[in-house]
Amino acid sequence: MTQWLIQHSETMTLRVYDTRSRSKRELETLEDGKVGLYACGITPYSPSHIGHGRQAIAFDIIVRWLRYIGYEVNFITNFTDVDDKIISVANEEGVDFLEVANRNIADYFEVMDALNVLRADHYPRVTETIPEIIDMISILIQKGHAYVGGDGVYFEIDTSPDKYGQLTGQSLDMVRAGAGGRVADTGSGKRDHRDFALWKSAKPNEPSWPSPWGEGRPGWHIECSAMSLKLLGERFDIHGGGTDLLFPHHEAEIFQSECCLGHDPVVQYWIHNGMINVDGEKMSKSLGNFWTIKDALEQVNPLVLRYTMINAPYRQPIDFNQKMLDESSVHHKRMVSVYGESLSSFGTTDWGDVEILESASKRFATAMNDDFNTRNAVVEVQSVVNSLRSLLDNGADADILAAGAGWLSEFAGEILGLLPTDESIQKMMAEEESARSELESIVEPLLKERAEARASKDWPRADEIRDKLNELGVVVEDSPDGPVWRLQ
Repeated sequence: MTQWLIQHSETMTLRVYDTRSRSKRELETLEDGKVGLYACGITPYSPSHIGHGRQAIAFDIIVRWLRYIGYEVNFITNFTDVDDKIISVANEEGVDFLEVANRNIADYFEVMDALNVLRADHYPRVTETIPEIIDMISILIQKGHAYVGGDGVYFEIDTSPDKYGQLTGQSLDMVRAGAGGRVADTGSGKRDHRDFALWKSAKPNEPSWPSPWGEGRPGWHIECSAMSLKLLGERFDIHGGGTDLLFPHHEAEIFQSECCLGHDPVVQYWIHNGMINVDGEKMSKSLGNFWTIKDALEQVNPLVLRYTMINAPYRQPIDFNQKMLDESSVHHKRMVSVYGESLSSFGTTDWGDVEILESASKRFATAMNDDFNTRNAVVEVQSVVNSLRSLLDNGADADILAAGAGWLSEFAGEILGLLPTDESIQKMMAEEESARSELESIVEPLLKERAEARASKDWPRADEIRDKLNELGVVVEDSPDGPVWRLQ
């Protein structure tokens, strides 16, 4: 923590939106100074898409901020490495299901590293948690919350009706009428269409494991309950995921975990990130608007994509489109350029004594402590970038620019994860300087001619020269000391 943070920690209160209470609540952890956080991970049947990226980046920044303000965070995200879709792809390709899962997990790590998503502390897999899942199901049967049907084991909703709808507000009557998606699907072994599978009896050409109820594999919902409880204990602080998991997945987890352990709440705060639409429509392969992360990275720099994802509060849906990417690219390049120029020329120093940076820090912290509002935090970064850009163009004090570089390194880099490494930035600046030197003999005469045209009020010629400079990738800004140019 910086000295600034230490000085202001007593006045900062972190409030998070808890889906269960439908309100922002002050974060009060089970153990002082520590946070246990579980976020549902991917089912690796195909390469990771931008929706996966949105969730991973959202929780990455949540973890970064929690650690920045002094919490010791144990962050868990899982891989559901056995699933109907994985099995289907494996059977189509004639390979083992784990071959499909493993290659898509490798893709996940590759693209998340590119997006500057820090690695979680643990990545549990369903296939490595079978004993714990079986134990949990056994306890639910013993306590009368589950039963063995003709094709597996099911959780019986009616054994704990008071727990229903805690995240969604749905009632059992609504489900009786047919609401509820996958939970409402009928099955030959169910006593009631609302009950959901804990264990699925083995089918031909599917992986299976031995259990007290015969060969089979886990149901979807029980998996996350077992993995989270195994690694975080019988009570933990935060459970997260996308809003698409609210029902039935997270509702089912509440049933399972609380009925198994015999206490509530198991999870103190439920946090959900918004979904991604593409050009105003839900992302779907059938609509032809499906973007894998690698698709997106063919269009934009990974950190530009990250910038796009956090330029809205995490709970808010994002309408993903080319215009948004283009705008993010402009802002991100300006930020990196300002940081690079300041870093290469002046280095980085502590920013605590610079008033504009101190004020920006307070507003940044206020934004992040208000349910991790990255949109307002990005606004503060943009404000600092604009101030530094003006100072650079007008020959400001080196101490201020070094402090500004230090501020950007901390807030835009360490917390928001938007900056490349200093090494890569220095390399970029060297390349830009080389390109600038090559253009200088062309640009300087054009700038002189433009100044003469402006002095004689020949505005069409001045505009013509500016357009020519733009074609060369040169940006001209007029300052009191004359025109200043740089590469786009």
